Amino acid sequence: MLVTFKTKAHADITMFGDVAVELLKLAGLSGNVPTAILAADTADALARLESALGHMKSADAGSAADTGPDEERKVPLDRRALPLIALLRRAAEAGTDVMIEAR
Repeated sequence: MLVTFKTKAHADITMFGDVAVELLKLAGLSGNVPTAILAADTADALARLESALGHMKSADAGSAADTGPDEERKVPLDRRALPLIALLRRAAEAGTDVMIEAR
């Protein structure tokens, strides 16, 4: 499943469903898709997401150094979240809703 985030203030963002659901949960939402973040709630969702990612990053600080040369490296969740964070910031600044739908 792919999940698309849409708002009038930013280009659409599409990401894999498992990553999108995890980010939605970190933002304080249920993780159900389809859903929406109302304009009045966008700044709060952004703050919760950034806070949760910050806590995760500090907890995982040593794990990147533990990866051996033959082990596959995964893209960290905080990196995968960057486009969504940008979208939420723009939506909060513009006072627009964010629509989230499955594709």
